[in-house]
Amino acid sequence: MAYNYYTLQNNIFSGLFVGQNLITIKEVASTNTFLKDLASNSKPVIEGTVIMAENQYAGRGQHQNGWHAEPGKNLTFSLLLKPHFLSVTDQFDMVRVTSLGVFDALEPVLEKKLKIKWPNDIYYGDRKLGGMLIENLIQGSQIKNTIIGIGLNINQENFPADLPNAISVKQILHRDYDLKTLLAEICRHIEGYYLNLKAGKTAFIRETYLKRLYWLNENKRFKSQGSTFKGSITSVKDNGLLVVQNNNGEEKEFSLKEIEFLNK
Repeated sequence: MAYNYYTLQNNIFSGLFVGQNLITIKEVASTNTFLKDLASNSKPVIEGTVIMAENQYAGRGQHQNGWHAEPGKNLTFSLLLKPHFLSVTDQFDMVRVTSLGVFDALEPVLEKKLKIKWPNDIYYGDRKLGGMLIENLIQGSQIKNTIIGIGLNINQENFPADLPNAISVKQILHRDYDLKTLLAEICRHIEGYYLNLKAGKTAFIRETYLKRLYWLNENKRFKSQGSTFKGSITSVKDNGLLVVQNNNGEEKEFSLKEIEFLNK
């Protein structure tokens, strides 16, 4: 498939490499798929390349969940990182790095109600602002490429009925927010956490991610294997499994799709 796209030389990105190579596309099915195709070609793609779409008409969330975004009103982009230094068993740290980068970019704008809903959704109160899809290309025991797709509701005001939980920055602030400014801030913060991870500051990243978690140490309702229970999130394992202690004092570990947050 042919795409109309152009590369921008950036002056708004203040980081060392994330976003310095920015490719903007008018319309694409999925920025993650586009970037994966680009990275699989013979010509190498530089680390930190960002693909931004004005209209992404087949965006994907975790486990093939759909993502709806009105053209030109939201942030839908993907970026390429090459964490060769990271063990495959520690690949969830890339989820942490990305979630924290987005959180730090949004927090000065939205403040106290902002949380990270495990594993990598961004919530404002009990409503979803956006999410991420992180795909690792593994080669042997090494992570060759990490492709990070991010979708955030920014200036959209109306959402389909099947997305009753969605909220946008505009609905919170009651004004439009500049997409490129926020994109630059997200890239700057992701780069910062990524460089901390590369420098071995893993404990700092894991602790910070946990502190910002939605429902941490709160007694809430969950659903697993067809039954509901009350419990509290106590931690997240190094490999990304969620640890929930039920009201009987038993701790259980859950992977994605094994547990549902009953927050509606």
